[in-house]
Amino acid sequence: MNLILGTGPLAMSVMRELVARDEPVKMVSFNGRAAVPQGVRLERADLMDKEQAKETMKDSKVVFQCAQPPYHKWGEMFNSFQDNIIAGVIASGTKLVAAENMYMYGLVKGSMHENLPYSAVTKKGKVRASMARTLTKLHQDGILQATMGRGADFFGPNVHHSSAGSRLFNPIVKGKACTLIGNPDRKHTYTFIDDFGKALVVLSDHDDAFGQVWHVPNADTVTTREFVEMAYRLAGFPAVIRTMGKGMLRLGGLFIPEARESIEMLYQFEEDFVVDSNKFTKRFGVAATPLEYALEKTVQSFRQSNNEQ
Repeated sequence: MNLILGTGPLAMSVMRELVARDEPVKMVSFNGRAAVPQGVRLERADLMDKEQAKETMKDSKVVFQCAQPPYHKWGEMFNSFQDNIIAGVIASGTKLVAAENMYMYGLVKGSMHENLPYSAVTKKGKVRASMARTLTKLHQDGILQATMGRGADFFGPNVHHSSAGSRLFNPIVKGKACTLIGNPDRKHTYTFIDDFGKALVVLSDHDDAFGQVWHVPNADTVTTREFVEMAYRLAGFPAVIRTMGKGMLRLGGLFIPEARESIEMLYQFEEDFVVDSNKFTKRFGVAATPLEYALEKTVQSFRQSNNEQ
C-alpha cells in the first residue's frame, strides 16, 4: 500500500499518478476529509501524536510525506511532526519520499543545485535545513531509507495557498489586476504541481534515488512578469500587474499570520530565484511540462472553478 500523508494539492498530484498506475493508495490527513476517487482509502490521523503516526504507517510500501503544519507554526511544530513520521516509517520498515522546498539554501547567487550548502539564515530556512540533515544522516546510518524531492513555488489546478495560487490566478481569469510580491522582473522558477507529484512517484521506484536530494523537473525559468503575462494571454486578457513590497506585507501581517511569516522569505522574489533540475532529468529521462501548456491547464481549471461558483 502506498501511503500519502496530506490531502493538499501535492498529495493529490501524487495520488493521481499512483492511481493512473493502478497502484493501491491510502491518504491520511488531520480531518480525514477530501474528494478522492473510488478505491482510494482516506483516513484521519493526528501526526503530532507519535503512536497515531506509527499505527497509520503499518503495512505501507512507500510513505509520501506531503503534509506540513500551518505555515506560521513551522518553528514550534515541524521538527516534531517529522520526527513522528520518521518513527512510524522506521517501525513499519517502509521507505520515505519527502517533499521539500528550497528554503534551506538561503539566498543563492546563480542557480540552485543539489550540492549547495544549507546556508539559510531565516527561521523557516533553518527548520528545513535541520529536517533535511536529519533525513540524510538517518539514511547514511542505515536506519531509514529516505529520498528528498524538492520543488520551487508550485502552481497548477487546485493550488490555492502558494505565491502562484488562487490569489494570483483568480484575478487573472477574470481579467482583473493581480498583485505580485517583490520584483516581478527577477527570474523565478515555478514548479507545475503535476510535475512535482509525478517526480515523487518516480523517485519511489528507484533504489538508487534514496539517500539523495533531487530537484524535481521545472520548465525554463522566466521572470515572474513573463510568467504572469503568459497566463493573462492564455486567459484572453491584457496583463494588469500591481506589486506589493515589504511594507504592505508587514501591514497584512498584523492581521494574517501567514503574511507575517512570508516577510523573511521575500528575498526569493527580490532576487533571481533559479532552480537547476538537470540532475533529475538526466537520471530519469523525465522533463517538465512545457510552461505554456502547464499555465493553460491552470487557467482552464481556475476559470472552471470560478464559473461554478
